[in-house]
Amino acid sequence: MLNQYNSLAAKQYTLQNEVSSGLAVQAPSDNPTAMENTLDYNAQKAAQNQYSANIGTLQSRANVIYGALQTLQTVSSRVGEIATSAGSATASSSDLNNYADEVNKLIQQVVTAANTKDPSTGQYLFGGTASGTAPYTTTTDANGNITSVTYNGNSSVNQTEIGAGQTTSVDIPGANTGSSGARGLITDSQSGADFLNHLIALRNDLQSGNTTSISGTDTTNLQKDENNIAYQVANNGVLQNQLTAASTFATNRVQSLDTMVSNVSSADLMQTMVQLNSAQTAYQAALESGAKIMQMSILNYLQ
Repeated sequence: MLNQYNSLAAKQYTLQNEVSSGLAVQAPSDNPTAMENTLDYNAQKAAQNQYSANIGTLQSRANVIYGALQTLQTVSSRVGEIATSAGSATASSSDLNNYADEVNKLIQQVVTAANTKDPSTGQYLFGGTASGTAPYTTTTDANGNITSVTYNGNSSVNQTEIGAGQTTSVDIPGANTGSSGARGLITDSQSGADFLNHLIALRNDLQSGNTTSISGTDTTNLQKDENNIAYQVANNGVLQNQLTAASTFATNRVQSLDTMVSNVSSADLMQTMVQLNSAQTAYQAALESGAKIMQMSILNYLQ
């Protein structure tokens, strides 16, 4: 009789938990297969949530990089105009000096953009994996004009996982003088770009009045820089589209996994309530039967 009481009480307790929690599977013993599936789905969900967090970090970083790229593109467009105007026969010495002063300011803008930090992490964006120190340091003359630049980073970039077996990087090394790997933003041997040094050469030619070099060598070199920056802008856009697609997939996958977990572990409340009422009725009947049995004496039982 006591075993029956305990069995019915345990059944009531289990059904009451299902009703209050909405879960039919709360322990492995409830349904081993369902519990295994639930744990697997929750593990996948945790992974997808981590991918979403990684994607969000990369999207923020890509937006900051895009801002720096816009600055470089604006400077590139302007120096192209200066080289064209200065290389013409109508440019006077005064014009050339004014252009030289403007290019000095533009060189400083490029250095500032190339040393941009990620505001969320404090890391430098264009130093490759050496992101703890400023990628570019400069040497200046007595007038504060930049005469040379030194790149302190490397050509490697960090890869981040944004999906199962899928990694990407939004980073751009400031320089890549090798024949493979990510293209350098300021200096890149694959495209012939060397933006800062080409700007310094243009400034020097403007100051010396060497219009032949301006219209020839400088213009050609600056076009390479412009093409490289345009490539970087386009590539940034492609990466941002990739991240948006990956983010949408991760969000949809989490929602799908939530549904799968619910289907496996959630209780059918209508059916559970019916079972609970039946269990309560059986328990009450057992108590009443037990009470009657306990009232019988040994003599009554023997009779």
